[in-house]
Amino acid sequence: MTRDWTVAAETDPALAAIARTPRLLVALDFDGTVSPHVADPMSARALPAAVAAVNRLAALPETFVAYASGRSLHDLREITEHEDGSPILLAASHGAQFWFPDTGEETDLSTEPADRAEVIEELRALIADLDGVVHEPKTFGFGVHTRTAAPGQEELAFARVEKWAPERIPSWRRRTGHHLREYSWRDEGKDAALSRLRAHVGATAVLFAGDDVTDEDGMRTLGGADLGVRIGAGETAATLRVADPAAFAVLLDALADARAAAQ
Repeated sequence: MTRDWTVAAETDPALAAIARTPRLLVALDFDGTVSPHVADPMSARALPAAVAAVNRLAALPETFVAYASGRSLHDLREITEHEDGSPILLAASHGAQFWFPDTGEETDLSTEPADRAEVIEELRALIADLDGVVHEPKTFGFGVHTRTAAPGQEELAFARVEKWAPERIPSWRRRTGHHLREYSWRDEGKDAALSRLRAHVGATAVLFAGDDVTDEDGMRTLGGADLGVRIGAGETAATLRVADPAAFAVLLDALADARAAAQ
């Protein structure tokens, strides 16, 4: 059962318990989790308080921090302001791309469909006349964003795309999100991303946080020693819920305090 976490609840037993695990992985979605949603996807940046908390956690012994996002690896590195010397792990494209501090970038492009360019051109033509509807290139597909869409344009865009896609690209995976439809020829999800990250660092427990439908794939894989945190409204398998990224930054800071005290 999901319960609300507030600043006054910094000693929440679930947070205290995971802070004591021998080897902790803190895996975070980005958009809507450490960064507010913004109209221009590439202008998204983590809140300063979230950056500070992430850096505190990453500096602690036996503690690993990762961003697990649907963004392509190139875009995720840009919006997280991630540099080669960073200790932060990255799982991009819903778990089809990774960046690890010890090995660098790992990406498999071997499954790219031969008609990818034609598919994208058809998609662009499909939404070209819609005001504020944006095509977002993805390493393994595309997204259709409607955060800046004029009234009535979102509904029209999604109706067109969801009629066209099952006929044109029936084998591609469809994902939904906040003002977003996304299609990918890869089938990985946040569940696969968390599994790979957990194995890579040998985590004894994982805290995973996210705000969207796609994050629930990861939430449902969490075990008894793990902890899921949902940011904002919506059905969730998470244990804790916070109102927004600002509140989540406070939770991350409380986790860093508890983790430091437990070591």
